[in-house]
Amino acid sequence: MARNDHRLTGGVAVVTGAGAGLGRALAVELAHRGVRVAGIGRGEAGLQETAELVGGSFTPVLADVSDAAAVDAAFDKIARDLGDPVLLINNAAVYPRRDLLDETTDSFMATVSVNLGGVVACTQAALRGMVQTGFGRIVNVSTFADLHPLPASAAYSVSKGAARIFTRAAVADLGDRFPDIVINDWMPGMLATKMGIPDGLPPEQAAKWGADMALWHDPALTGSVFEMDREIPPARGLKGRIKDALLMRRVAGRRL
Repeated sequence: MARNDHRLTGGVAVVTGAGAGLGRALAVELAHRGVRVAGIGRGEAGLQETAELVGGSFTPVLADVSDAAAVDAAFDKIARDLGDPVLLINNAAVYPRRDLLDETTDSFMATVSVNLGGVVACTQAALRGMVQTGFGRIVNVSTFADLHPLPASAAYSVSKGAARIFTRAAVADLGDRFPDIVINDWMPGMLATKMGIPDGLPPEQAAKWGADMALWHDPALTGSVFEMDREIPPARGLKGRIKDALLMRRVAGRRL
């Protein structure tokens, strides 16, 4: 199936968290490839900085993804001004780095509201148009934080892990009925951003992989997990692993 699918490159993409970091880099990269990008963020100054980098093919949309009503209003505005989005990259996230003993229920759930609630709200809003045409592309920016939580990351790890479950649940509900709405997870790696680490990967490099991922429309990608530029093959059962060993067969993932 098509990489750089013309229905995606010629359509409208929504990138959340577009005011800084990876979200900004993704917006810039997609716009440089000719995609019209609506960037959602909750900081007006950051969105304007992204707009100055991109130019006229970027539309800043001020909204907090943890507010479902604000998300609905943002997507309604995007549909009116630009058209229904055919591509959504759920990138917005927060990483407060708080020890569990310093968390309150409210502070913990505020992180969940962004990292999980924002993915749910934006996905549901984007699907309104996608199910009408039966076509679309959704990429959820993910991590392995739920499998190996770091200290002072309880809320982040729980919410990002739940977002990975949401991807699988969305595929379970939509995969058979809407095979051309392709949904999967992408893990960009450790980045040199405010949420990342000082010696991490430049977000501009990760954004090239992310744009390749987002503009690749193939129903066989639905439910897949990519880390950086390669697929993590699904876990195989014992019989499958034994057969692979006997045949000296290595199961390789796809590459971007």
